[in-house]
Amino acid sequence: MKTSKLLTVLLAVVLALLLLTAAIAVPILCRPFYYAHIGPLHIVEDTDFTEGQIKTAFNEMLDYCLGAEEFSTGDLKWSQSGKDHFTDVRALFLLDLRLLAASVIALAVLLVIERAARLRAAPLLGRGPSFWAGAGLGGAFLLIGGLAALDFDRAFVIFHSLFFPGKTNWLFDPNTDQIILILPEEFFRNCAILILAILIAGCVGMILFDLRRRP
Repeated sequence: MKTSKLLTVLLAVVLALLLLTAAIAVPILCRPFYYAHIGPLHIVEDTDFTEGQIKTAFNEMLDYCLGAEEFSTGDLKWSQSGKDHFTDVRALFLLDLRLLAASVIALAVLLVIERAARLRAAPLLGRGPSFWAGAGLGGAFLLIGGLAALDFDRAFVIFHSLFFPGKTNWLFDPNTDQIILILPEEFFRNCAILILAILIAGCVGMILFDLRRRP
């Protein structure tokens, strides 16, 4: 059976992309994760909105970010500037989901090619694609997560500066965009922690998978 270093590199890249986009998709698609914050973060008490109003506003906002035609936040007030920011968020969310789907398809295609052409991923420095995917992605996000943990507020600003360059409409005025009242910073911090935890667990799993199957 022939071996291919190119196949190793392609599999490592696709596996890393699959894990990254899947980790990001979890807090986007798992609405109970947000619901679980309503009580502990005292969102009802701090805003005077009912739990039903909060869930409706969150769900309608998220529906728009996931492709719904109309933007709404239930009984909460919103401005055109606020909607414009969620339009930008929508583009990022849908990009992540498309990349997730593309990485699943790419992985399936590579595995079919591997079997049909009787190829085998050639070890790089003695390790296979899952090791390099896990080590590369895990190392990068351990560094990013460590830096963010030192100053989450600054990391939050840098994140928005990178992904929404030249824009300030993510700085919501709670008087005109009440959705920000039900999205406390602690929720975003916990989303980041969840994503990082999934990434690290996935990376460790891929590294162990490679170590167990190779002497």
